[in-house]
Amino acid sequence: MDNASKSKLIMLGEKINNRLTELVDVSNPLTREVSDVAVYSLKAGGKRIRPILMQQFYSMCSGNEGEELLDLFCTIELIHTFSLIHDDLPCMDNDDFRRGKPSCHKAYPEAIALLAGDQLNTLPFEIISKSAIDGVISYETSVKLAFCLSNAVGVSGMIGGQVIDMMSEGKEIPLDILNELQAKKTGALISAACEMGCILADADEETISKARDYAQKLGRAFQIKDDILDVTGSFEELGKPIGSDKEQSKSTYVSLFGLDEASRICEQLTNEAVEIIADFDNNDFIVQLTESLLERRN
Repeated sequence: MDNASKSKLIMLGEKINNRLTELVDVSNPLTREVSDVAVYSLKAGGKRIRPILMQQFYSMCSGNEGEELLDLFCTIELIHTFSLIHDDLPCMDNDDFRRGKPSCHKAYPEAIALLAGDQLNTLPFEIISKSAIDGVISYETSVKLAFCLSNAVGVSGMIGGQVIDMMSEGKEIPLDILNELQAKKTGALISAACEMGCILADADEETISKARDYAQKLGRAFQIKDDILDVTGSFEELGKPIGSDKEQSKSTYVSLFGLDEASRICEQLTNEAVEIIADFDNNDFIVQLTESLLERRN
């Protein structure tokens, strides 16, 4: 990324980070503990790619930055953080670290960690509906946003992908099932981010379809890069133990094709994603962002 795009990425990330923790209600002392846990997870860091994608697709489609829509951009990151809390639980992936810090259930009681995830799962829909009540968006737009997000989170999306992932442990699964797993577990939420940005801009269906195609390419490349880093990265870079895919006998593009071919496919998908958004206005930043994800080390 050039310096201007790097500065923009930092600025957008800071705005999102500052607002994320403000959205969690910590005012009631009786429920403060679970809210503190939610804030702990939100403060753990992250690239904030999903809300930035939502903001950028809104900006490309509308010509506006959408300062008044920041809470709505944050909804996708609240959902993503909920998924990380639950993924780390002993009954799921049983990970002790997340982004270099103890996982939520390691830093706090497991039951409270579970409820903190639930809190972050429901808050986005409160934000979406309140935005309609307050006149920030129309009721029709709020319904479209809620449908898109809930569909991406449910059994047709992220939760369904997690189920396939769990049922596939210890097995060598065929490529079509691996692709479905990744499209649901990783791609669905990235796709929702891009689609929701288009919905907020009142984009037409052809534009939304292009955003969806871009997101699926990006989501698959993003997951393959994660699989590569699980083999080639370090704890210091990733903030969590490496080699977990092999330890849990999970099928990945690396296990099926090897590092070199997985890297080639990742690069091809990234290039295809960039081609899809070539016709969008003011796309320079998102093109650079997309290409930079191919080179990331965490």
